[in-house]
Amino acid sequence: MRPLLFLLLLPTLLMAKEAQPPLPTITLKLNSHALKAEVADEAHEQVMGLMFREALEDDAGMLFVMPRVASASFWMKNTLIPLSIAYISPAGVILEIHDLEPRVEKPVNSRFPNIAFALEVRRGWFSDKGILPGTKISGLPAPASQN
Repeated sequence: MRPLLFLLLLPTLLMAKEAQPPLPTITLKLNSHALKAEVADEAHEQVMGLMFREALEDDAGMLFVMPRVASASFWMKNTLIPLSIAYISPAGVILEIHDLEPRVEKPVNSRFPNIAFALEVRRGWFSDKGILPGTKISGLPAPASQN
């Protein structure tokens, strides 16, 4: 997210006390596994993410469509559910997977500079399904411009 946009949305983030309503979903395919993902493609949706949610279905998650292809950084402010996050290239390939701790505000930065999507699922979902870096995801929307 662009720094200026983040600053503009910061009051919304600081005042938030409850989860955002469920977002529209798409079905993603990872190897032979289907995943129903809410799509956060607007800045205000991305700022809230999965904050304040108390549960996440087993084969469900949230897909963040990055505003531009670049490095990415996520934190777990006000996020109650243990999550795993995959940083994904514009071609739909998982480049890296990280486990995230609830309520930890330290950012988890991508190691790669070409992140087009981030996918959050319950912690352990990727490993339980044998999903590793290098896995191609089908069903993704078009990525943002690389400029």
